[in-house]
Amino acid sequence: MTVRWNQFWERHGQVVLWFLAYSVLGWVYEVFLEVVVYRWGFSDRGVLFGPYCPVYGFGALAFLLFFRKFTRSRRPLWVRLIGTFLGCMVVATLIELASSYLLEWLTGSWPWQTYVDYGIQFQGRIALSPSIRFGLGGLVFLFLLQPLLERATDALPEKGRVVLPQIVTVWLLADLCLTVVL
Repeated sequence: MTVRWNQFWERHGQVVLWFLAYSVLGWVYEVFLEVVVYRWGFSDRGVLFGPYCPVYGFGALAFLLFFRKFTRSRRPLWVRLIGTFLGCMVVATLIELASSYLLEWLTGSWPWQTYVDYGIQFQGRIALSPSIRFGLGGLVFLFLLQPLLERATDALPEKGRVVLPQIVTVWLLADLCLTVVL
């Protein structure tokens, strides 16, 4: 049984590490926008206790699921760039919309700013401007960051590729349970 368990974590563990990495990067991006760009001051942008925004982790995994093969295809670069941009824009916007409804249902509100002041928006939940940023972010993610992250996770020793994702999973589940209870 231990061999199968280790094989599972070796094969799928890097996905857990990618999820955490992009969740943390999403949190850093959100805090950067608030502190540096908008000058609103610091506020914890995550819905959990830790410094991560899981919606970015889920978005990254969705991008990989839907667009990884496409970005690595033999199509001309401009086709891959435009297709990936538009696809990431749509997928991320749908994730943000679904997340807003889910969090409103669970907590009574959604934790990010509303987009009611944006020119093109829907119910203050999604807007064109952030959707364009999501598309650009998807390009950076799929063409620049993901290859680096894959090299980093591939470079981990075998034991690290098994144990580290297990620790991260327990940590995230504990954080989720504490967040829901408290």
